[in-house]
Amino acid sequence: MTGECEPTDRKRFEEALRRFDGENARDPNREAGQPRELLYAERLTQWVLKLCPAASEELRLAARCQHVCRWQIPRESQPMTRPGYLKWRADLKKFHAQKAGEILGETGYDEAVIARVQDLNLKKHFPADMETRVLEDALCLVFLEHQFAALAAKTDDGKMINAIQKTWRKMTDVARAEALKLNFGPHEKALLEQALKER
Repeated sequence: MTGECEPTDRKRFEEALRRFDGENARDPNREAGQPRELLYAERLTQWVLKLCPAASEELRLAARCQHVCRWQIPRESQPMTRPGYLKWRADLKKFHAQKAGEILGETGYDEAVIARVQDLNLKKHFPADMETRVLEDALCLVFLEHQFAALAAKTDDGKMINAIQKTWRKMTDVARAEALKLNFGPHEKALLEQALKER
């Protein structure tokens, strides 16, 4: 894993996190009484640091801005079809990377760091790049821990099993072990067991 535990400039690093958190605090959507994307960024950061305590500065920055200002491009901005969904996801990735780059530039980061954070945001070089693997593992674990149950409650079991299998294929063995420790409800546990049995 590249990078050092200690940021090259602690004040600049903390200012960048404050800027990302400030943007996400404006999310009008709420979860557990908090702005949804602020809570998401905190959860993603926690998983990244649990999976990789020595995460580089760039990886920690990428975790904090992965969904920055996500609500500004709602799902309804594209047709409610599979191609529309894929276009929405592609637009979001570019938007997050651009927004992150602007904030990092304003807080004094150089082009090399900005490019690296954006590459992580866009998950370039996945799965060869180990840091993108950590970020992807963390994204999958946030989904399984905090979003899985709500999605399963409104989605056909067959579709959920397919989604779980796709998620599982992207995860490393370390992340899979962490996932199996999560406290799933009876329905989610049954779906997970079925998905892993059929894969």
